[in-house]
Amino acid sequence: MYAHHMQERGKLEASALLIRGRMGRMRGRGRGMLAIWLLLACACAWHPGSVNGASATDSNDVSALNVLFSAFNSDAKLTGWKQSGGDPCGESWRGVTCSNSAVTAIKLSGLSLTGTIGYNLNIMSSLTELDLSNNNLGNGAQIPYNLPTSLQRLDLSNNQFGQDVPYVISQMTKLEYLNIAHNRLQGSIGDMFGSLSNLATIDLSFNSLSGDLPQSFSSLTSLTNLYLQNNQLTGHIDVFANLPLQDLNVENNRFTGWIPNQLKGIKNIRTGNNQWSSGPAPPPPPYAPPPPGRKSNPGQNSGGGGGGIGGGGIAGIIISIFIIGGIIAFFVIRRKSRKHTTEEILEQDRPFAHLASDEVRVAEMKRMQTSSIIDTEKLPPPPAPISLKPPPVDHYKSFDEDDSSNKPIPKKGRTTSVKATSYSVADLQIATDSFSEDNLLGEGSFGRVYKAQFSDGKVFAVKKLNSTALTSRSSDDFIEFVINISRLHHPNLTELVGYCSEHGQRLLVYDFHNNGSLCDLLQLSEEPLAWNTRVKIALGTARALEYLHEVCSPSVVHRNLKSSNILLDTEFNPHLSDCGLESLVPNAQAYELNMGYNAPEVAMSGQYNLKSDVYGFGVVMLELMTGRKPFDSSRPRSEQSLVQWATPQLHDIDALERMVDPALKGLYPSKSLSRFADIIALCVQSEPEFRPPMSEVVQDLVRLVKRERGQR
Repeated sequence: MYAHHMQERGKLEASALLIRGRMGRMRGRGRGMLAIWLLLACACAWHPGSVNGASATDSNDVSALNVLFSAFNSDAKLTGWKQSGGDPCGESWRGVTCSNSAVTAIKLSGLSLTGTIGYNLNIMSSLTELDLSNNNLGNGAQIPYNLPTSLQRLDLSNNQFGQDVPYVISQMTKLEYLNIAHNRLQGSIGDMFGSLSNLATIDLSFNSLSGDLPQSFSSLTSLTNLYLQNNQLTGHIDVFANLPLQDLNVENNRFTGWIPNQLKGIKNIRTGNNQWSSGPAPPPPPYAPPPPGRKSNPGQNSGGGGGGIGGGGIAGIIISIFIIGGIIAFFVIRRKSRKHTTEEILEQDRPFAHLASDEVRVAEMKRMQTSSIIDTEKLPPPPAPISLKPPPVDHYKSFDEDDSSNKPIPKKGRTTSVKATSYSVADLQIATDSFSEDNLLGEGSFGRVYKAQFSDGKVFAVKKLNSTALTSRSSDDFIEFVINISRLHHPNLTELVGYCSEHGQRLLVYDFHNNGSLCDLLQLSEEPLAWNTRVKIALGTARALEYLHEVCSPSVVHRNLKSSNILLDTEFNPHLSDCGLESLVPNAQAYELNMGYNAPEVAMSGQYNLKSDVYGFGVVMLELMTGRKPFDSSRPRSEQSLVQWATPQLHDIDALERMVDPALKGLYPSKSLSRFADIIALCVQSEPEFRPPMSEVVQDLVRLVKRERGQR
């Protein structure tokens, strides 16, 4: 920098001498010529668009465009673009539009680009338009969630993106135009439109989207153009009834019901090839009285021309009153009789009551062996008598779909059926030997976990939730909570198999994994984990987080990521536990429980996000590499925080060999260790925007595994 400065200074001095030498010859000429010479000298000495050689483009924008360029496999047509550095605004990179020093638009339509979209476009805070349409991007991968939320126009149509619609769209509150048509999108459209009141055009056509339409469509008060044709969408389209649509295309789907009358007046509407109901549509609920001045019965003479009720109408009202009164009396009497029955049942089934003798216990087991399924469309059932297996049919009404007589009353507001086994408190008490200390597997952030052995030989893990995790949660709220976590399905997640909601107790039943937690194996086991097993555990855990962050809609932030929540089966495959439980613990409390795993932004604000999970995953990878705890007060002060101790050494191969877990005894490939450390360094960066999404981490770990296999 100093040499460059001296060089520039030399140019200025030379220019000054040149001007000074010519001034003698210019005395007879006007001062205007002198001014021209001065301007020319300055122009020669200084490069336009820069100060002291600095780029005229915002450094975040340059970094994001460098990554985007590297992510593309086709770069022949991207004139001016660079993989490192450069000045997009000053050098006029193809398709890049700037305002002052900020990049405001990227338009690269129809350039036959392949590859993916860079992982850090979200740092481009001034970007308002992104058009990558008519290329071959994606190759079946999901549209990245880390897109700029400042976008007003997003066009990724006619590419090869797969999976579902990214939930990051819900945060683009300024978005006016959205086009992701002609891709390979699948799954349901997430309920993500509640804050997008500026959206005027949506095109999701020619994908494989399925399921019912989200209710948040009704919030799109500026929507004039909507294209959903050629998908596999189901249900009704009533949610569009009050939108200011001018162009609507829902052809070639599986919609049912009736087309709302409000939509029939749209200038351009196409509804063919669906399964619309025939016949007259039902009246819209609730009933609306006729406007003032209109006769309530056109076929009846009102006498004075105004509305009135004839004798037949009065008689009908009287009869109706008698009928309604009879119905009310019937239900009052029935309710009183049912109250006595319920009290008798509750008297027999006190919470955590011990059975009187082994004979009583066996008798109850034999008498009441059955199973029950929660259905989210059903009201929570009355308490069940004691049984070893889930409660009996006569109280919980498990049913066959062909037998409508046994179906419980649907509960308003629940629209999705998710099945999970329902256990009574007595079931779990017997299976855990009254929650004895001998069956205690551990105690985590949300409660104690017990091993449960059932009479059919099945073994599960039962999490008995703390009372602090159940504050202000009603029975219905807990059922909704169970529904949400029972939707999570991935080979590297610990699956929820059942629940218990009885007498104020809340318990969750999970798969049991024989090899315990990663934390115990690293800190307590006499048999060290092999290097390849550690890489396998890291990859499986990364895939679980990728599923929660980028497949689930809305995204799920784990908030409690640590090695004690990574459980291992007999093949040492990892299973991430406590997924979806983040709502049970306040941010501040979660922060206190996760010492050593918390990202810097969590320490500052107490708020968790997807990138906080990425940081926590980086800490877990450090544990796998070093065998150390994330925070160890028994070590010297400079080594107590694993991240602070390890980060400065992650790019020094000699230091890495000193840092690696001594239990490995040098049995690891040096190149694999170095690449592993590179991934860690990305994940534990102090600035969240520079941490990669989990899909990038998965790809890096997959490449690491493939390289190791190729070297064997």
